[in-house]
Amino acid sequence: MIAEPDGFDETDGTTGSGSLDGSAVPGSSGRGNPAPDRGPTVLRIALGGQLRKLREHKNITREQAGEHIRGSHAKISRLELGRTGFKERDIRDLLTLYGVTDRARRDEFLDLAKQANEPGWWHHYNDLLPSWFGTYLGLEQAASKIRTYEAHLIPGLLQTSDYTRAVVSLGYEDANTDRRVDMRMRRQEILTRTDPPVVWAVVDEAALHRPVGGPAVHRAQMEHLIELAALPNVTLQVLPYTAGEHAAAGSSFSILRFAEQELPDVVYLEHLTSALYLDRRQDLALYLSVMDRLSVQAATPEDSLKIFADYAEKIDPR
Repeated sequence: MIAEPDGFDETDGTTGSGSLDGSAVPGSSGRGNPAPDRGPTVLRIALGGQLRKLREHKNITREQAGEHIRGSHAKISRLELGRTGFKERDIRDLLTLYGVTDRARRDEFLDLAKQANEPGWWHHYNDLLPSWFGTYLGLEQAASKIRTYEAHLIPGLLQTSDYTRAVVSLGYEDANTDRRVDMRMRRQEILTRTDPPVVWAVVDEAALHRPVGGPAVHRAQMEHLIELAALPNVTLQVLPYTAGEHAAAGSSFSILRFAEQELPDVVYLEHLTSALYLDRRQDLALYLSVMDRLSVQAATPEDSLKIFADYAEKIDPR
């Protein structure tokens, strides 16, 4: 089996245990601290997870917690899953209910709640984004490791602007093409930020064969992949036609891992009008197993570079 970059194995990436007695606030221990430039999504999910642990440690039901903040069990569920913003009064009341009375610790929770309510950069594109994809952008921004398999196109994080423009133009015919391209280029900034995620992509050879945007764009995209593969945090592999049948035939997906122990790994599956987010242990184990098998069947990173170069050389850009 090919060694996984930076410890991305299937044994340590489900749910973290956290602190049952509330001695730690989100991100204060475990796999790492949530950095401000990674967006509010990670803070919101981590804080929600810590509130859930506090509630469960006190044997308080969601219904009881909901009544205490003049809400419902559904509201508590949304708060604990990080799917909604936090009101300061609700956080204060829940901390009191859960027995967190130390002022310094309460202030830490409240400060994190304030940060979690700040909009991420992608909120400037809310008018272009379906709600389910906005969630993914927040997770992608926060991820410390991203593994992806793409069957049909070059993954979005690896596309040139011209390739993106050609892809976007297929699905949307409006005046927002430039903004859609800008948004994808903004996503790619995580590859070269100070603390970039480890990205490991397996791309089906069919995606390389498809001349998206025409010959010149196609060739520039192959050359761009070679450049990205030189980054220390990026590993690229090609799944060649000669590999034959494989476990993920026709199904693209991504697996995201986070530094914070409160956050489980997430498998992301995108459809035309919706997306699935899977974090159950059995689902994670299945997709990690499939990804491992794909990585073994795929050409090595070194041989994959030769494949990219061969495709680029054969394309007449005129």
